[in-house]
Amino acid sequence: MDYENGSAVTEFILVGFSRDWQLQIFFFVTFTLIYGATVVGNILIIVTVAANSALHSPMYFLLGNLSFLDMCLSTVTTPKMITDLLAAHKSISFQGCMVQMFFSHFFGGAEMTLLIVMAFDRYVAICKPLHYRIIMSHRLLNRFIILSWTIGFIHTMSQMALTVNLPFCGHNIINNIFCDLPLVIKLACIETYTLELFVIADSGLLSFISFFLLLVSYTVILLIVKHKSPGSLSKALSTLSAHIIVVTLFFGPCIFIYAWPFGSFASNTTLAVFYTVITPLLNPIIYTLRNQEMKKAMRKLWNQQVSCR
Repeated sequence: MDYENGSAVTEFILVGFSRDWQLQIFFFVTFTLIYGATVVGNILIIVTVAANSALHSPMYFLLGNLSFLDMCLSTVTTPKMITDLLAAHKSISFQGCMVQMFFSHFFGGAEMTLLIVMAFDRYVAICKPLHYRIIMSHRLLNRFIILSWTIGFIHTMSQMALTVNLPFCGHNIINNIFCDLPLVIKLACIETYTLELFVIADSGLLSFISFFLLLVSYTVILLIVKHKSPGSLSKALSTLSAHIIVVTLFFGPCIFIYAWPFGSFASNTTLAVFYTVITPLLNPIIYTLRNQEMKKAMRKLWNQQVSCR
């Protein structure tokens, strides 16, 4: 295709929304409530961990960082999606689209790394409890956080550097509710087969391998506990079940969207909504409802606020 004779794309049209006006109002109210609950829930976890000295442990430090990343990941796409539900012309500028993709993969890559760090933390806590505080020192934790943000930056830059300069000269309709690499790359005026394979390797294969290794690591932890202390197996399973649920909710949609990014899954609106809207809300719910220590700390924080008033 001779893209030099075409006009440059200045905006992308988002057509992943329902055309039924009543459904759009319903989704507007629903997503607004979900996003509000996501922000409030994750901020509550961060504040609770910071304010309660009983939660100043490696596990809760990592949980606070996970809540921050969840809140950021949801904020990249959800507010724009909510406003578009009430707009007659649902579009996003070229620059806005690039920014949206950059930060979604930045925070996503950082969260992927953090989940692996959290699995390592659980391994040390369960299999080496006497050395837990020594191994999971503040210095190591800070290095892990820096590593997760660095990997997120490298992950997104490696893809965006190849995407931002692609020529877009006419086709500007994205069959989704926000910008994402597989769908945007397909709109380019040149052959993108090599870039498509790179996205599969960088996002899809990496997500699949990370998910597989995490499940293997949790299985190994449970087998070690069963071998060393069969009576502690139920407690270990209770502790790890929340992590396994969160990992599955995070990596499941990623694998379907990016491991086969240029098939039907990439434009699946349900997967896109689940990954960007639902999962960031479920994480704080899972960690708080299944964690007695966290619930106790939240009640204490609430009582302190009430007594101050």
